[in-house]
Amino acid sequence: MQFRHQKVSVTAPARLHMGFIDLSGALGRHFGSIGVALNEQATRLTVTGSDRRSVAGPSAARAEKCLTRLCEALGVSDALEIRIESAIPEHVGLGSGTQMSLAIGAALNAFYGLGLNVRDIAQVTVRGQRSGIGIGVFEQGGLVVDGGRGEHTATPPLLVRMAIPEAWRFILVFDRRGQGLHGLQEIQAFQALPLFPRREAEQLCYLLLMQALPAIAENDIARFGEVITRLQRSVGEHFAAVQGGIYTSPEVASAMQWLAEQGAVAVGQTSWGPTGFCMVNGADRAAALIEMAERKFAAGGTLAFSSASARNSGGLVAVE
Repeated sequence: MQFRHQKVSVTAPARLHMGFIDLSGALGRHFGSIGVALNEQATRLTVTGSDRRSVAGPSAARAEKCLTRLCEALGVSDALEIRIESAIPEHVGLGSGTQMSLAIGAALNAFYGLGLNVRDIAQVTVRGQRSGIGIGVFEQGGLVVDGGRGEHTATPPLLVRMAIPEAWRFILVFDRRGQGLHGLQEIQAFQALPLFPRREAEQLCYLLLMQALPAIAENDIARFGEVITRLQRSVGEHFAAVQGGIYTSPEVASAMQWLAEQGAVAVGQTSWGPTGFCMVNGADRAAALIEMAERKFAAGGTLAFSSASARNSGGLVAVE
């Protein structure tokens, strides 16, 4: 097969999954999600032609699996050299699996000139089975809302895409010890969950449409944060029985409570965690809070803190 390009480089941004908006399925659609792309955490890799298969760098084992699945499904050679410059940490709630799959798929698509779009790649790699946030942020970045899964859904449709104000910052709280539920554990957890109240799902959708989204348009971080904290509390309480509480990590829970007391908003856990997140207005405010938090929670050595900005553009594919 002729190569369209000799070298393809891809950047796939991490994402925060801020919660599901309809776990009831009362209208025949399940899940529906809200989330945002991040700048500072990303999977970056380069694909070049080779006479043999070679994969090196962080998360190489995951990349090997993605490459095998994609090459078999697309009918292309895996005689490639893949160099992974950076990889989103696995199973901490930042969308590492979806972004690795889309990054390698996008690289193969450009390298071989296959003419696929992002959703074609997502279907081949079986991404978006519940949330479409990872697909949406790779496509466009920013804040995205997907429409969940209906009877005939291939991948959750993108309903809303908005740019996050440049000054808004996220504070991420990592638990160095553990990982969130994933794989078979995640599937079993969803099966074990009780029925989500329809009235609660209706309230969350109402708050999202008539409060959170207008707040982004009007640069109102406090009002936006109120809705995300409310949504996170509702979903966290629903998942508590299978993840050990509203937060997977008690240490992260303590840090998130403290950050809220200092004035942070949009407080919650991304996906199954254990990573927590919150928001403040301004990079200086984020840096000051992180410095205080590192001093306060240093004794346990369990937690790590970092600041992140929203990425208002999608994945990047560069060819040579």
